[in-house]
Amino acid sequence: MSSDALTPFSAEVLALVGNGGASAHDLRRMAERGRVFQWAGESQYYTEPKRLAALGYLEPRTEPGKTRPRTVYTLTARGRAALEAWVRSPARFPSLRHEALVRVLAADVVGEEAVREGIAALDAQLVELDLAVEQARADAERLPHRRKYLLMGYRLARGWLDLNRDWLHEIRVELAAEPKRRMRR
Repeated sequence: MSSDALTPFSAEVLALVGNGGASAHDLRRMAERGRVFQWAGESQYYTEPKRLAALGYLEPRTEPGKTRPRTVYTLTARGRAALEAWVRSPARFPSLRHEALVRVLAADVVGEEAVREGIAALDAQLVELDLAVEQARADAERLPHRRKYLLMGYRLARGWLDLNRDWLHEIRVELAAEPKRRMRR
């Protein structure tokens, strides 16, 4: 892919910059709060705005920060047009990258006990994600211009977490039903 190409992650950055502008640190914090939707590694929230600024989609400006100056990005006319074009393009159904599913698919090779052991950590992660979504939902109240849209996203996140919780329960029931021996070659 060309380094000039816009990706879904580029659109995410443009949307998060929004009308109010944001620093790279702000973008990373927003992604952290909405972890369920986080598409990229932490460092990409610092490099992508620079790339988009170099391409003319964002305008950087320096503002005083708590300990040092910070770069805040705002959308340019080109950035707004690109974001609008992307939003109007046909959305594709999201792919499902689910580590626990891969573990379940490996049960006939490694045994059901191993799968149960490996997915056990998801319980604590779900509790942590529940708290993060609830905190992000509360934070939306401080952004009245985006509140409606953020809440729609958080309802999706809540549903995704509930779906995964139900699926994990089903997996536990299914894997506990008939203990199977590890398959040998």
